[in-house]
Amino acid sequence: MTPDPTGPVDPAASDRLARIVRLSAGSYLLVTTYKKDGTPVPTPVWVVRDGEALGIWTVADSWKVKRIRNRADVLVGPCDVKGRPTGEQYPATAELLTPERTAAYRTLLRQKYGLLGVLTLLGSRLRRGDRGTIGIRITLA
Repeated sequence: MTPDPTGPVDPAASDRLARIVRLSAGSYLLVTTYKKDGTPVPTPVWVVRDGEALGIWTVADSWKVKRIRNRADVLVGPCDVKGRPTGEQYPATAELLTPERTAAYRTLLRQKYGLLGVLTLLGSRLRRGDRGTIGIRITLA
């Protein structure tokens, strides 16, 4: 019997990757952040895949960013445009990105969302400039 060169398969890692593929394929991701008192705040956002993580993009001085700075644990799951959950929500960790990594997320968003993505990103750039938005990398637990 020939040994498997890739080594043993970690079922948890395979399941996590499958969830990332499913969540990044949707148009919207419900990201639930937490206030300092623990109150959950769900927000629907566009989502892209970033390797073995999810990527979202938002206004740099938004409340969501402030909450993530205070508490990086979040819940994520599929939702519709109005933020109504359409599937299971999963625990995850959010990481605020550098301007360079944020630029890569803008490119991914343009590719995924087509003309709507291009117009949204252009409008944001005209209003806020490149530093007015930030990418957030979300890693499932």
